[in-house]
Amino acid sequence: MKRAVLRTVAAVGALGVGLAVAGCSGAAKSGPTEIVFWGWSPGYGDAAEAFNASQDEIVVTYEEIAPGSKGGYDKMLNASKAGSAPCLAQVGYETLTSFAAQGVLQDVSEFAKDSEDEFQPAPWSAVNIGDAVYGAPVDQGPMALYYNKGVFDSLGIDVPTTWAEYQAAGEQLKAAGKFLSAGYLNYDYAGFAWQAEAPWFSISDDTWNVSIDSSGNQDVAAYWQTLIDGGMISPAPMWDQSWYAGLGDGSIATHVGAVWLAGVFTDSVPDGAGQWAVAPMPQWEAGETKVGNVGGSATAVMKGCDDPEAAWSFAHFMSTDADTYTGLIEDAALYPAATELLGLPALSEPDEYFGDQVIFDVFAEASEDVATGWTWGPNTPETVGFLDDGLSKAWAGQGGTLVDAVETTQKKTFDALDAQGISVSE
Repeated sequence: MKRAVLRTVAAVGALGVGLAVAGCSGAAKSGPTEIVFWGWSPGYGDAAEAFNASQDEIVVTYEEIAPGSKGGYDKMLNASKAGSAPCLAQVGYETLTSFAAQGVLQDVSEFAKDSEDEFQPAPWSAVNIGDAVYGAPVDQGPMALYYNKGVFDSLGIDVPTTWAEYQAAGEQLKAAGKFLSAGYLNYDYAGFAWQAEAPWFSISDDTWNVSIDSSGNQDVAAYWQTLIDGGMISPAPMWDQSWYAGLGDGSIATHVGAVWLAGVFTDSVPDGAGQWAVAPMPQWEAGETKVGNVGGSATAVMKGCDDPEAAWSFAHFMSTDADTYTGLIEDAALYPAATELLGLPALSEPDEYFGDQVIFDVFAEASEDVATGWTWGPNTPETVGFLDDGLSKAWAGQGGTLVDAVETTQKKTFDALDAQGISVSE
């Protein structure tokens, strides 16, 4: 995975997109250095307060903004163009490559390069682009199966270990008037392609290859379309209040998602407390252990930051300080990118919401089984916009299929990259 990411970003530069690097101001300041940090993850504000209390040379001001895909990234890009970007911003790994390509991130390798061994290879490679480092990796998003154990037990349904068994469970749930799941969009859907080793992008001889409609991707889409056609998918859109309600009352009995989703359940699905449990992600073939990854983000240094060394100092602290990261685990169910934090006691504690299950045991195994070979493209936000348009209609039965959605996304993505003058192939 690391080699793939390095090739990806080397190609961005070769294709003339340009990875702009801004220098820092050398002007002396009186008083502590002030750093502004934009993000949305629970616990980030507390992390800033802990850092401020730990020393008196840097003051970090945390400002909560909308999640990236819900307007946060647009806000960052607009601020960068206006010359008013913060020093630090929460940027998902899936978006960091495109941000770097647009020249809105600042290289902090001068301060960060010696920290590589402190982080797991995959998240470090996500912030390490060529010879540049654009921030500190915070977490990772291995996937697992969240299921309503109360519902499964009452109906005598075994926890599925394969996708075939998952579909069979859906038939049993449907007979009981319940839905197997709701639909998935953008990065959540990408996790299924990731698990199936059906990448959307790759690099060869400085050319982007787009393969969103590959046979592997069509197989994934066709599988989920079968569940739609079988009446097993709830019409409640993911993240809508109706989705939260369905998870809470048991009418939606599963969700396949990343480790951080545990925090969403705890905070937004209170009626499900004590009912839900976590199991390994279903497999395409019995005995396999491949999983996808959804999310994970970096504390990225934005172009124009006057003191990138101070910015890196806080970013590194938030990702590696044991007490601070324990708070992120408790508040947001984040799973550490820093190697030494994988043994934190908070990761071994029973979770009352999930019936006192030690859910991080499941994710610890999953994190070692994330399929390799996935590379995010240079226009990922645009790509997932194309995909969401088709997926949302297909999940709701309002026109087209999931296969149609990936085929249309393939064409639109190819045309968009070609129009930008980027060397592209299919």
